[in-house]
Amino acid sequence: MTPNFPGINPYLENPSLWSEVHSWLIVELARSLNPLIVPKYRAAVEKRLYLDAVSIGIPDVSVFHKNPEVDRGSAVKTEVLSKPIRVTLPHNEEITERYLEIREVKTGKVVTVVEVLSPKNKRVGEGRDKYLTKRQKVLNSATNLVEIDLLRTGKYMPVVQAIRSDYRILVSRANLRPEAELYPFNLRESIPQFLLPLQSGDREPVVDLFEVLRQVYQEAALDMAIDYSVQPVPPLNENDFEWVRSLQEF
Repeated sequence: MTPNFPGINPYLENPSLWSEVHSWLIVELARSLNPLIVPKYRAAVEKRLYLDAVSIGIPDVSVFHKNPEVDRGSAVKTEVLSKPIRVTLPHNEEITERYLEIREVKTGKVVTVVEVLSPKNKRVGEGRDKYLTKRQKVLNSATNLVEIDLLRTGKYMPVVQAIRSDYRILVSRANLRPEAELYPFNLRESIPQFLLPLQSGDREPVVDLFEVLRQVYQEAALDMAIDYSVQPVPPLNENDFEWVRSLQEF
């Protein structure tokens, strides 16, 4: 039985599901926003590509040498000297991360960038470096930024104040920087609604992320891929896991 979560479903954070959830979420966000912002704007799905180092296993290999007892001219025989240690080699994997651009239809100008963070954005490595570079470029421009973090683990994105929470939504309006609006929330809380920043003077639509995630869950049939009888990945503390189990009783 699917628990009736008031906010985030922590089972969606599983690395085996998150890439799919992320892709669906970006598309569903665009689908929900476009009726609210046309004809002046449109939400366009964009992608960022980069190479990230991952480790791959290689099969065991054997070391051979010529048998010194074999006479010259006869068939060469080999024998195993020893079994080497199995090691891994770095391998560059191409990563695709999707995000939204809210563009002015008439000019093509990017007014707002909407990012949903991935695990690679939140841990040390190429994914975080690439994202932080892009993030700073947006923050130095006249473009608004919406940054959605639905992952409990990993490093927060930089803000001056040390505010802890399970999840967070950052809305950075170009005309108000360096100040921004942060919506921190935890597992047991509802997902805050927020206004999508556009150009000054334009009516801003409300983003209902809870409803968007509900649509993703249904359309992607994610209930078929989740076992709610076990801990999610990454795991919850025991109190939160008992709370999740209590939601299944209703």
